[in-house]
Amino acid sequence: MFSGMGTSLAIFGLTLAIALPLGLAVVALQQATKLPDVSIPHGRFSIRKYLKLILRFIVRAYLLIMRGTPLMLQLFFFYFGPYYIFGIRGADRFVMAIVAFGLNYTAYFAEIYRGGIESISIGQYEAAEALGFTKSQTFFKIILPQVIKRITPPMGNEFMSLVKDTALARVIAVAEMFDVAAKAASGSASTIPFVMAGVFYLIMNSVVEQGFKRAERKLEYYK
Repeated sequence: MFSGMGTSLAIFGLTLAIALPLGLAVVALQQATKLPDVSIPHGRFSIRKYLKLILRFIVRAYLLIMRGTPLMLQLFFFYFGPYYIFGIRGADRFVMAIVAFGLNYTAYFAEIYRGGIESISIGQYEAAEALGFTKSQTFFKIILPQVIKRITPPMGNEFMSLVKDTALARVIAVAEMFDVAAKAASGSASTIPFVMAGVFYLIMNSVVEQGFKRAERKLEYYK
């Protein structure tokens, strides 16, 4: 069980290492491709506007696919897809699991980031500009602390969901904790391994919950 937990924790940690910064990159691209008027004037060709439209379509399609299809299906696609599409063999199961988890959670984190950023009123940007703050000072000293406070609860939910979702890696035969428990239960004809797995997941999520509760208390200053 401890060896399986190590794999589950590795999936959890590597997924966050990929998804948290990549989610910021996605939401930055999403904000950069916003256009007040996406229509192209008649008889006027604008490469910049076409490029923004294409990038915005790609980002929207990515977010829809990643959030609109099951993670289990994505695991199958990333592991078996290279062989059936390109004839490539020998893809590492663990690596493909990390890729699938990382891209899936990137989409969810990007939407959480976007919601936090867009929840800040435009008046705060205008007030900061009137007080002589630069754009970087406005973002890091005024906007970012409020965004972090507002996205902390939904981020906590996603972290806890990720702990449980690591069990899905077993569909491509990654020996994570639930897979170890299932094999042990099958070999011993007992449900105790499943109970133990549940206890391990509960302990890990308790740690995550306590961590986010402490973070929320520290951020109470920003109301």
